[in-house]
Amino acid sequence: MFRAFTSGVAAAALLLAAGSALAQDFSAERISQDIRTISDDSYQGRYPGTDGERMTLAWLQAQYEAMGLQPGGPNGQWLQPVELKRFTPVAATASWTGPDGTVHPLTVGTDVVVRAATNDGKASIANAPVVFVGYGITAPERNWDDYGDADVRGKVVVVVPGEPEGELFNGEYSTNYQSGSYKADEAFRRGAVGVITLIAQPAASPMWQRMVQGGARARPTAPGAADLEFSMSVNHDVALQWATAAGLDLGALGEIGTGGFKAVPLNGVTLSVEAEESITTLVTHNLLAIIPGTERPNETIVYSAHWDHVGGEAQHPETPGDDKIFNGAWDNASGTVGVVEMARQLSAAPRPERSIVFAHMAAEEMGLMGAYGYAADPVYPLETTVADINIDMLPLSGSTKDIPIFGKGQNDLEDRLQALAEPLGRYVTDDSMPEQGFYYRSDHFPFARAGVPAIMPWHGWDWVDGGKEAGEAAWKAKFGADYHKPSDEWSADLDFTSAVENLTLLYHLGLDLANSADWPAWKPTSEFAQVRARSDAARQ
Repeated sequence: MFRAFTSGVAAAALLLAAGSALAQDFSAERISQDIRTISDDSYQGRYPGTDGERMTLAWLQAQYEAMGLQPGGPNGQWLQPVELKRFTPVAATASWTGPDGTVHPLTVGTDVVVRAATNDGKASIANAPVVFVGYGITAPERNWDDYGDADVRGKVVVVVPGEPEGELFNGEYSTNYQSGSYKADEAFRRGAVGVITLIAQPAASPMWQRMVQGGARARPTAPGAADLEFSMSVNHDVALQWATAAGLDLGALGEIGTGGFKAVPLNGVTLSVEAEESITTLVTHNLLAIIPGTERPNETIVYSAHWDHVGGEAQHPETPGDDKIFNGAWDNASGTVGVVEMARQLSAAPRPERSIVFAHMAAEEMGLMGAYGYAADPVYPLETTVADINIDMLPLSGSTKDIPIFGKGQNDLEDRLQALAEPLGRYVTDDSMPEQGFYYRSDHFPFARAGVPAIMPWHGWDWVDGGKEAGEAAWKAKFGADYHKPSDEWSADLDFTSAVENLTLLYHLGLDLANSADWPAWKPTSEFAQVRARSDAARQ
């Protein structure tokens, strides 16, 4: 299969290098003017649930109708509703019982921080056994399994935050295993009723005090989140009491970072929790359009971008100065328009064998909520979704040699992109900012988390005119000046040369997949390969 895909991409690359556009003609001027439209002050920062949402979705629908594309949402509609739930603590109690039967009350907000279940905002657990599972990571591709043979059904697991240091877990670039959502997913998959994060700091420490303050605030919950009864954070002082009661030496558990650790039950220690949270719900919408495939319409390639931004004065009254509208011209009117322009070009090409979906996701700025909503209730089965190509903030510069991507080394979409770029004298590289954890911060990630190979190109720094030094300096200046600020506005001076170049490559990447029988694969070292493998039978 690898040879078949490389030969197909190589042919497309040669056509691209020779100047054949296969009906594509991306227009920098049209991109600029469309960004100007939906980042205008009248759109009020495109905040979900406002007139800005209504105007943005109406504009998007009008664009697709003018192209003659079909609605791609559920039941033949343009829109997919997404419920955004926000949880606020109302009341909580907790206690633990030791091997001698003594009940020890825990003071919520001092000893522990408690959050109730994500489904109904309620938790009721009595005397659940407790198991310490180290990092709580099962990574077969790294020969790592903290759970071992432990049966945690009906029990509460205790995890430490983060992941082991070193090259086994991607060195400077973190993996998904470090995230609290992964640890909750794994615990829930194994039948646990709750997950506790051990904060290795005493109760009086500033770090623990920040945890306490954060635990009292309202929080959004992503659709499809692990439906545990509760989550909790506990400080070192309380954890030491539990370990002592169970006859464990916390100091002897230092091997959790070596790969030799296996889960340890806290024999005789049980936990009881009662909690309730109030729920407020906001309904927002993804918008989807589709070009149905001619031969395998149930296999889909998705181009995605989020349409929302962070709003205006109603959401940010504290913003200094007269301009209180966060227009989001770059973030992400540019990506939104990039997907529309992609659809315009692909709709002018012969219809592909597979379907191509153009997905405009809601509430990315609230935590990828629209994309999580889609992944939790997909319009097109994720098992037969070929790939997600996500566009978040088009590059604003002249031509670049490099095409940075988020998540380099994750899947072979980068190899396909490299095969297209190389005849043009360009190359694929990483994003150069490992500390940002970018692969987990945009709408491609809920697809990846569900096993769908996903890629997101970023901004090149290696300028054709000026090299890396000039490109990096210009990008950092622009990002520092405008990212999530009212100054992120349209200007006639914005340069979309690199945007057009990248969109052209992404056009060929998606179209090649749409006219092939290939299934892009996760690389053996990717944490998402095991997730995709669970649905292998659907792609036979």
